Amino acid sequence: MSKKLGFIGAGNMAKAMMGGIIRNEIIPCNEIIASDAYAPSLEAVKESLNIETTKSNIKVVEEAEVVVLSVKPQYYATVINEIKDSVKKNQIIVTIAPGQTLERLSSLFEKSVKIIRTMPNTPALVCEGITGVCHNELVSREELDYVCKILGGFGQVEVVPENLMDVVVSVSGSSPAYVYMFIEALADGAVADGMPRDKAYKFAAQAVMGSAKMVLDTKKHPGELKDMVCSPGGTTIEAVRVLEEKGFRSAIIECMKACVRKARGL
Repeated sequence: MSKKLGFIGAGNMAKAMMGGIIRNEIIPCNEIIASDAYAPSLEAVKESLNIETTKSNIKVVEEAEVVVLSVKPQYYATVINEIKDSVKKNQIIVTIAPGQTLERLSSLFEKSVKIIRTMPNTPALVCEGITGVCHNELVSREELDYVCKILGGFGQVEVVPENLMDVVVSVSGSSPAYVYMFIEALADGAVADGMPRDKAYKFAAQAVMGSAKMVLDTKKHPGELKDMVCSPGGTTIEAVRVLEEKGFRSAIIECMKACVRKARGL
């Protein structure tokens, strides 16, 4: 039986993507197939998601309409070399690796292939991800909309020019790590002042989630929302003063620029 969706690579990101797609009834589990060289990963997705699994990348390509390459960037050349002769003209190849440009991907396939380049992030695990998307000229508007609908199964989707894809890596693909560090630091500060750690993590994480929701829901500039919290001569403006003194915003900007440089070098 042919499948609508196939994954080559069944690691954490692929599992998060498939889980959201199935839970939100975008594509049923019996129309998804995944392969992986690591047997425990295959067993985990088969048990938790009830999809078909195989050790053969070729089988995934032969059966799926849309094939997601969910392996690490350093394995792309090897995997594409293995599957390229099996890729059909009407298939869509979706990639999720940073640094793998449409031009490079096309050269690896050595033939005309419909390619959609994406960059999801780990909040896909809780269906709150955001995925940046770009595509080559062989992908039709209808095909792009179809893949965006699939990607919408685990969060929001934004189509961007390819020259911004490495920026997507820094601002959303990698940024959950920065946010987790911020939450950890907030909790450490609370613990230092006597709060039990479990409560500290809850207060910190909820404050970050609520603040992000205010940005999205109110559409107000983050600076305006910050000013709303900073009463004259109050506690918050004093804390903000220290963050500015320590180079908080500059550190974030510099870490993102480093992330983009690394992505462009992959």
